[in-house]
Amino acid sequence: MSRYIGRHAGIAALLAAVLALAACGSSNDSKSSTGAASTTAAGTASKSLKKVKLQLQWFTQAQFAGYFAAVDQGFYKDAGLDVQILEGGTDIVPQTQLAQGKADYAIAWVPKALQSREQGAQITDVGQVFQRSGTLQVSFKDKNITNAAALKGKKVGNWGFGNEFELFAGMTKAGIAPSKDVTLVQQQFDMQALLKRDIDAAQAMTYNEYAQVLEAKNPKTGKLYTPADFNTVNWNDEGTAMLQDAIWANTEKLKDPAYADQTVKFLQASFKGWMFCRDNPAKCRDIVVSKGSKLGASHQLWQMNEVNKLIWPSPQGIGMVDKAAWDQTVKIAQSTKNQQGDTVLSKAPEGEAYTNEYAQKALAALKSQGADVNGADFKPEQVQLNAGGA
Repeated sequence: MSRYIGRHAGIAALLAAVLALAACGSSNDSKSSTGAASTTAAGTASKSLKKVKLQLQWFTQAQFAGYFAAVDQGFYKDAGLDVQILEGGTDIVPQTQLAQGKADYAIAWVPKALQSREQGAQITDVGQVFQRSGTLQVSFKDKNITNAAALKGKKVGNWGFGNEFELFAGMTKAGIAPSKDVTLVQQQFDMQALLKRDIDAAQAMTYNEYAQVLEAKNPKTGKLYTPADFNTVNWNDEGTAMLQDAIWANTEKLKDPAYADQTVKFLQASFKGWMFCRDNPAKCRDIVVSKGSKLGASHQLWQMNEVNKLIWPSPQGIGMVDKAAWDQTVKIAQSTKNQQGDTVLSKAPEGEAYTNEYAQKALAALKSQGADVNGADFKPEQVQLNAGGA
C-alpha cells in the first residue's frame, strides 16, 4: 500500500514519517527490520563500474524482484554499473531521497511522486514498470459485493493517506457518495478486520494482502480459504485505476549527458531483470528470499506471479508510460477527494513529469539483442499458497 501526504503543509508535516508505507503494496510483516539494508553485486566491483544507488519504497520483497535479479544475474555489471539497492521502510520517502541526492533513482507510485513534485521535488518518471494497478477491494462472497455500486450501505475499510483515491473515485463514478452512502472504517495494514467480519470490504494489493486472506484458515472447515470464498473489485475493471510502481530519476541531473546515458543503461539492465523474472519466477523468488525477505516462500512466489501480471504484457514495451493511463491517474489525483476533502494534486503536473525518451532507447538496445520487451505471450503460473505463506 502506498501513503500520500496531503497538500496542506500541516498535514504534510504530520504524515512525513509514514509517507513511505506503501506503494510497496505494503509488506505487513511486523518482524521486518526498519533499518535500511543494501544489496550490491556479488564480488568486489571493478573500479571501472559506476556506483549507483536505487531507493526502494519498502522492505525487500518480490515487488522489487527485477532489480534484485539485475544485481544477481550481473545485468547491471554488464551495463557498467555497480548498483546498491537501498531498502525502504516506515521512515523513508523514496522520492525525497532521490530529490535530496541520497539516491540516484527511486521506485514510487505515480500519484505519491507527483504530489512530491507539486511540493517542489525535481523528479521525473523515466520507467513506468507497472502497467496496471494492483489494488483491490475484497469481501466475503455472501456480502454480494461484485462492483463499486454494491458497496452502498456497507462498512468499507480503507487505509487512508491517499491509498483510498481509487476506491473513492470508483464509488463516485458508481453514484455513491463516500461521505454518506457507506460507513468508512480506518483499516489497519492487515486483513484481520475482514477475516473477523468487522468490515464488509477491505483494501488489498493483489500481490500481498489478498494472499494473506488465502493463507488464513477458514474456522468452519479448518482448511485454507480459497478465491471462491471471496469477491474482489478490481479498479482496472472499474475504470478508476491509478499508475503505481515507476522508476524516477532526478530531473535536473537528466540535463547532464553522463547521467542521461547512465539512466538508459540503468533502465536497460532493470528491464532485463524484470524479463528474467517473467521467465524465471521461482528463481526470482529465491533471489529475493536470499536477500533477506522475511515473507514466506509461497507468499513470495505468489507475489512474484502477481507482480508479473501487473507488468506483462507491456504493449508498448516495458517501462513505457501509456498516456491514457497517465491522464486517468492525474485526473483522479486532481478531482477525487478523500474523507478530509483533500485531493492528491491541486493542479496538473508541470514540467517534465514523465518522459519515454530513456525507456525508448533502452528498449531499442534490448530489441537489438533479440529480447522480448512486450511479453505478449506471458502466461501467469498457478501458485499454491501455504498456511501463513510459508
